[in-house]
Amino acid sequence: MTTLTRLYTGFRFPEGGRWHDGRLWFSDMHTGEIFRADPDGDQPPEVVTRIDDQPSGLGWLADGALLISSMLRRVVLKDDLNGSQRVYADLSAMTDAPINDMVVDESGTAYLGGFGYDLYAGAPQTTGPIFAIPPTGEARVAESDMVFPNGSVILPGTRTLVVAETWAARLTAFDIGEDGNLSGKRLWAPLPAGSTPDGLCVDVEGGVWVSCIVNGRFLRVLAGGEVTDVVDVPGRCAADCVLGGHDGRSLYLLTSNSWQPADTEERQGRIETVRVDVPGRQ
Repeated sequence: MTTLTRLYTGFRFPEGGRWHDGRLWFSDMHTGEIFRADPDGDQPPEVVTRIDDQPSGLGWLADGALLISSMLRRVVLKDDLNGSQRVYADLSAMTDAPINDMVVDESGTAYLGGFGYDLYAGAPQTTGPIFAIPPTGEARVAESDMVFPNGSVILPGTRTLVVAETWAARLTAFDIGEDGNLSGKRLWAPLPAGSTPDGLCVDVEGGVWVSCIVNGRFLRVLAGGEVTDVVDVPGRCAADCVLGGHDGRSLYLLTSNSWQPADTEERQGRIETVRVDVPGRQ
């Protein structure tokens, strides 16, 4: 299961991996580009749009528009993928630190984490927020006490949001209310010591794949913390992962040589894939 196949190279920091409409989507955080690719085809990824900032999480609304987390501007952009792009939600008055990864639920509510402090400038660590952004675009703070909230997933068949806390080596769960509010905060899975969870994806059995950015590995974790599978990528920053492919059993691994913008100019970011036993939702 750990035989990796290299698909694409030449990125600075691939992030925000999603499987949508039979294609692999991702952002390159340090170039501002958003890509779409057909891993089963023979064409390179195409740039579908770009922003003048660091893009992170991606999601879609019911009308097909793409939501993009614009990290340093601290806004979520709505891109109709036809040349029209506008601010969908402005979070700049609610945080002065970069915003982060995002997931959009079936109602169209987006859940988005915030650093809480300026990691890039080496500021002292403090807790960060989770924002809820309903389809009206009116953002609110849904949770304020997270240790660098990062990748997030909604467990299949549930209204349970699971969020990575990067510097706490854990996954934390919430119940999503009918009003979109979060409640019932609880530990979903402690991770092995030294783990640095970043991007997440979930399979049909509710197993969560975790990208551990600093220690260069991908883990499949069950509720309670049992680790069932490990894929090591020594010397790499494991930024994100996404399940997809024609049968949902391809795990796409997004990695780079560093998370610092100044260290990625040589474009050593790449996307590889490995076959797994449990598929993701198609």
